[in-house]
Amino acid sequence: MKAGRLYQYNQPLKIEEVADPVITHPNDVIVKIGGAGVCHTDLHLIQGMWHHILGTELPHIIGHENAGWVHQVGSGVTNFKVGDPVIVHPVMSCGYCLSCRRGEDMHCEDLKFPGLSVDGGYAQYLKTSDRALIPLPEGVRPEEVAPYADAGITAYRAVRKAAPLARPGTKALMIGMGGLGHIGIQVMRELGNADIITLDIDKGRLDMSLDLGAAHAVVANDQAISQVKSLTNEKGADIIIDFVGTDRTHADSMQMLRKGGHYFVVGYGGTVNVPSINIINNEFNIIGSLVGNYSDLYELMQLNARGKVKLHTSKYSLDEANDVLRKLEEGKINGRAVLVP
Repeated sequence: MKAGRLYQYNQPLKIEEVADPVITHPNDVIVKIGGAGVCHTDLHLIQGMWHHILGTELPHIIGHENAGWVHQVGSGVTNFKVGDPVIVHPVMSCGYCLSCRRGEDMHCEDLKFPGLSVDGGYAQYLKTSDRALIPLPEGVRPEEVAPYADAGITAYRAVRKAAPLARPGTKALMIGMGGLGHIGIQVMRELGNADIITLDIDKGRLDMSLDLGAAHAVVANDQAISQVKSLTNEKGADIIIDFVGTDRTHADSMQMLRKGGHYFVVGYGGTVNVPSINIINNEFNIIGSLVGNYSDLYELMQLNARGKVKLHTSKYSLDEANDVLRKLEEGKINGRAVLVP
């Protein structure tokens, strides 16, 4: 099969022919990829950021936002058949450890993460497990929904945590209206009751956020903090969801957060640096949020099926993977990019 493999950190992928994945466990499933989302985490993997966490062995096929059709099943798979259209939860979990039994697949003690720790979906075929698959509704094309498998459920999980706090009269600030943010705002519109303020450097993305349900949009510049303060009666936002995660957004968020407020950190790369006296005196709640679990993906797909949450995507061939990754790094992808092998 054709695949995009990383041979060396901070170097382009090689698009080449490799061996097809094979069934080795009764619950294995081979998925024919119909769409593979291109994510900032792919960039971070290429930069070596995940190596010390996952010990990724090179060469490696990246790609963790995948959807397609069941191509082959192991002897123990009874709930899927060849040809079924599916979206793939990003992790392969054991189902037996305490985290799995609590429904938190992404904390599985024997976790395998296609695209990060084992070969992923920048390829024609992907090996995963039957536990990771969710059937697609009739008429839904895999390339239309693949980014929900990570970007979607990452945004969904953070908003689901925040939604009970988003009561009428509260203000929710959402930072970054790119691939995650444009999903997150739609989920907040459906699950929460706060007035939504969006913050981004790009006016086009901000205009889109207004169309998707934001009450106010603020350009990320030197006046942004004062504008957010003005929109929140000088008290600050009750909830901030940061889909960017730089030193700048972390520092600014601490100035835009209301006393007793909740700051959800979703994007990463920076460092949250807050004096403990400030956390205590203001009763700030700083909460990390990882990729969503299987139930989060199921629920998000239900919202998608009802037309409540929609993806803004652009499609490319697998041969264009390096060009797309470069565009993503340069901030030239609006919404989500999807590779179609």
